[in-house]
Amino acid sequence: MNEWLSLSDAADMLGVHPSTVRLWSDKGILPVHKTQGGHRRYRRNEISLWAESSFPSRFDANQIMQEIMRSLRIQISEGSLEAESWYQKLDEEARAQYRLSGRSIFHGLMNYLSSEGEDAATEAYAIGYEYASRARRYNLSYVDATCAFLFFRNILVEAVIKTCSEAKMPMMQTSQMYAKMHTFTDGILVSLLQTYETLGNAGR
Repeated sequence: MNEWLSLSDAADMLGVHPSTVRLWSDKGILPVHKTQGGHRRYRRNEISLWAESSFPSRFDANQIMQEIMRSLRIQISEGSLEAESWYQKLDEEARAQYRLSGRSIFHGLMNYLSSEGEDAATEAYAIGYEYASRARRYNLSYVDATCAFLFFRNILVEAVIKTCSEAKMPMMQTSQMYAKMHTFTDGILVSLLQTYETLGNAGR
């Protein structure tokens, strides 16, 4: 982890322009070392630690979340649901319920990220239960229930990728968000399948 990085390597790691790294270095904001020839060099572990402790605070998390929610609304309203086979099996009341499904994943994820993972299992279980019970209520199979969840999960992932890219969020912070997002949504999927099976056994 004590690998030496050039200025451009450090910029790539932080997801910013090299001139920004140069400016931060000159102002003493970013830890930097000078070679005998006057070139800037950076230790990977120092850059990593600085990014985790200082860099995330430069981004407005609430603004990013609002942009993600806006992107979700746009994608869901563009008619992509109409092409889904599971969606075609539903009446208008059921469709209206499912159109709100993306929001429950988004708000659950937002709570998970803001609480740094606390009560994540409970939140994921509740959302998975919601998806499973709704699917059984509208006579969807467990495959359809899974496809419905994956549809909204994938839209959320795409919205996060798009928003983080446009916000020029650093690669390290973006990777951390992706990891947390997949951990949370994997928990929802497991809960969905377990709940669907439990409800099916109870109805026999």
